[in-house]
Amino acid sequence: MKVNSWFVAFMAMSGTSLFAAEVVPVDYHGDVAPLLRQYCAGCHNDVDFEGDFSVERYIDIEEGGSKGVMLRPGDPEDSQLIKLLTGGTKEPMPPEDEPQPNADEIALLKRWIKEGAHGPAEADDVSILSMLDVPKWAPAAGQKAVTAMAISADGKVRAEARFGQVSFSVASDAGADSPGVLQLEQLPGKINALHFSPSNPQQLVTASGVTGLNGIATLWDLRNGKMIREFGKGYHRDLLYDAEFSPDGKILATAGYDTKIGMWDVASGELLRSIEVHTGAVFDLAFSPDGTLLVSASADETAKVWRVSDGERLDTLHQPEGEQFAVTFSPDGRFIIAGGADNVIRMWRVVSIEKPRINPLIHARFAHEDAVVALAISADGKWLASSSDDHTVKLWALPRLEEVQAWEKQPDVVSVLQLTGPQEFVAARMDGSGQFFRFDPKLLAAKAKPKAGAAVATSAGAVSSEMQELKADEKTEPQPVKLPAKISGVIGAPGDTDDFRFSAKAGQEWVLEVAAASVKPEASMLDSKIEVLTAEGELIERVRLQAVRESWFTFRGKDSEQVTDFRIHNYLDMELNEFLYCNGEVVKLWLDPRGADSGFTVYPGIGTRKNYFGSSGLAHALGEPCYVVEPIPNEVEPAQNGLPVYTIYYENDDDPDRVLGSDSKLDFVAPEDGDYIARISDVRGFGGEKFTYALTVRQSNPDFKIAYNGEKGLTIAAGSGKEFIVDSNRVDDFEGEIRIDVEGLPPGFKATTPLFIEKNQIRAMGAIYANADAASTTEANMATSKLIATAMIDGKKIRREVGTLGPIKLDANPAKFKVEIFADGEAGRPKIVDGRLTELTIHPGETITAIVRSERGEFKDRIQFGNEDSGRNLAHGLRIDNIGLSGLMIPEDQTERKFFISAKDWVAGSSRWFFLRGTGIPTPPIKVNVVRPTEDGKKVAVSGEE
Repeated sequence: MKVNSWFVAFMAMSGTSLFAAEVVPVDYHGDVAPLLRQYCAGCHNDVDFEGDFSVERYIDIEEGGSKGVMLRPGDPEDSQLIKLLTGGTKEPMPPEDEPQPNADEIALLKRWIKEGAHGPAEADDVSILSMLDVPKWAPAAGQKAVTAMAISADGKVRAEARFGQVSFSVASDAGADSPGVLQLEQLPGKINALHFSPSNPQQLVTASGVTGLNGIATLWDLRNGKMIREFGKGYHRDLLYDAEFSPDGKILATAGYDTKIGMWDVASGELLRSIEVHTGAVFDLAFSPDGTLLVSASADETAKVWRVSDGERLDTLHQPEGEQFAVTFSPDGRFIIAGGADNVIRMWRVVSIEKPRINPLIHARFAHEDAVVALAISADGKWLASSSDDHTVKLWALPRLEEVQAWEKQPDVVSVLQLTGPQEFVAARMDGSGQFFRFDPKLLAAKAKPKAGAAVATSAGAVSSEMQELKADEKTEPQPVKLPAKISGVIGAPGDTDDFRFSAKAGQEWVLEVAAASVKPEASMLDSKIEVLTAEGELIERVRLQAVRESWFTFRGKDSEQVTDFRIHNYLDMELNEFLYCNGEVVKLWLDPRGADSGFTVYPGIGTRKNYFGSSGLAHALGEPCYVVEPIPNEVEPAQNGLPVYTIYYENDDDPDRVLGSDSKLDFVAPEDGDYIARISDVRGFGGEKFTYALTVRQSNPDFKIAYNGEKGLTIAAGSGKEFIVDSNRVDDFEGEIRIDVEGLPPGFKATTPLFIEKNQIRAMGAIYANADAASTTEANMATSKLIATAMIDGKKIRREVGTLGPIKLDANPAKFKVEIFADGEAGRPKIVDGRLTELTIHPGETITAIVRSERGEFKDRIQFGNEDSGRNLAHGLRIDNIGLSGLMIPEDQTERKFFISAKDWVAGSSRWFFLRGTGIPTPPIKVNVVRPTEDGKKVAVSGEE
């Protein structure tokens, strides 16, 4: 290409200025503030203020900080701001692991300082965090999502929020308190909550704001649509998710993405108190009906309970495993209900009313296939509605939190729920649509109603008391037998089964026991399996187990006998006496873990674990799934909660009580009159001439036996004591309480009796004490003691003489040390007689304290009281708490220790002798009384007392 020489000459004379763009000065708000927001303001602002330095306002930058003079107008290289950004200091800014400004951005800041580092044209104290530079997006087509809803107290006015606006639907018969305007417009950003004032129906609060900029709660006068005042401006630095009135309308609580909770005086707008404890966004708030408590639901996977009067945290509900999006109180204030990203709805009983206490978890229901996004509770507290990201809406009956109805496949996520009456609630969806849902209050009763034709248990017919003894024949048809019967046989070839036909009436309870491998010395090679089938050879359903929470083994596998250290995921969601289904085996939770480094103990708490519903003990692998399950009646349809339902049939491999070892035992209740088949086989499918058995089919005979651990006798020092233990062997599912009395002790000796082996438990612990002036025992009186056990079985009082306590002797040497329990101030409402603590009282859901003190004498070693078992003879559901992995002890250089006793929310009223056993020496006993209040507040009579 040939270049025109005239053009070149012209350019040489005129230079390039003819075509150069005009140099525009650097603008503080347009050019500098965005860079400061991106790279500096995250750590250097009015809140964080790292390095005693903020970039939030121009005057802050001018003032500088502990790191030096930030700006030297005209000299960028000597300005500390540039040195920090270019690595010219020991601590560069931003830190190395954060995004760094590029060369063009540094050049722009240098040019700004070179030009004089001019500030904003307006006031220089405006925060750069009060404005955002965001791209403009065209609104999406279609109706805007409904993001919040409120219904007036009289139900006549419904307010709906969509982005930037609130609209009102007013019933035709609404009174003078109805809004004078039907729409509020141009609100800042997304509106996440609406609430009518409980003290003034013509006022409404909106919770909104601008993401990343501010959070604002606005109080509106609905008569004219004008703003009364704003709350949170300058306090909340991000979008608000909720703004809740206290029940009297005098306090407004606000919370949002910035993790802060503010409590405001509604009349003046004054900030009453600030709570900055949550570590994640706060999505929802709720006041208790009496206004004394506030609960918050947060992205930090907790809900927290606050005392409104001073902002003190009373409890952290830490069982959730995902963000908590919704929380509410029941209308009577007795329960807190929350749901969130872990798909679970949880319900806690409120006990932290005046002081910090642990609010016990009552229910944890796997509710939806995806996150729970909204909850609404009826005014009468009987119904709870929930919605989820899985596009479903469900209705739950309270207080059992039992699912009664589900509306599947909603057009979009239901983001807002409001119960509008005793039989109706309204739902609003993200696609902008809404719908009223009606339900029948008789749903729960209808759900539990037996299906037509379902078998109903009747009184059993007469049964012969004569045991028929016979041998199994070799016919292929089921061999008819008359019950009760004892049948001898052999599984003669691999794969064989022996079948026996018998008749039973509805409700009759039969026990089928196999004696084979457990028979010594000529043990059979048979590993038996026993089944009861219909006359047609079909399996008979024993029970269905509905999984309500999922889990898995998190630490080591478990053999088939272990009772301790069941470490399972999400253990905080589980409660004692719940059933755990593990790959076909069903166990029952007996004792809580003492933290993440320990696991559950399962029933019976000692020895080999017990199985339930006829299941057999199995080994379990690390990571194996398990489920908390609940038995459901045959006539009730399982809840569609996304978790499995397991059907348990009348069959057994190994004795669930572990008395017969690998031999089988099965309890069978006939569902209706008719013929049944008892089938015996080898569980492995083996057989041969040495696979012999004896099958006994007898009527259930509930009973018990007592074992005592001290037959060799006790030697007790004067003024001290010794522990003894009694264990029960419960027969044929006898579950009742067993009373233990000690009689005939030598003069000067006394025992902590009566003792009670509680319902479903197998052990009680007592102690024998010698008075300080007790005389030495004689041959005649040291063997006269005896144990007496009594229980009620089928309405009859059964009395058993267990035997003697063995020879009781007085030790010639004094005890090495003494330990005693003392009251800890007024904790536990102590009863003190003659200067000694004699009783402590505890209420369900409560924790009390006491002191254990030692008189060491020459004994200098540690006094160890134990770990899980340190509380001797406490009622089930009570435990010595907060002892750590080292257990309860008095260290070598100390003489006393405070300890805690906690009671589960469900414990029954009782009175038990309690003591601590320090390095083998028991403290003097005290009574621990569990007192349950009735619904009218009166105390329930304590059981188990003289």
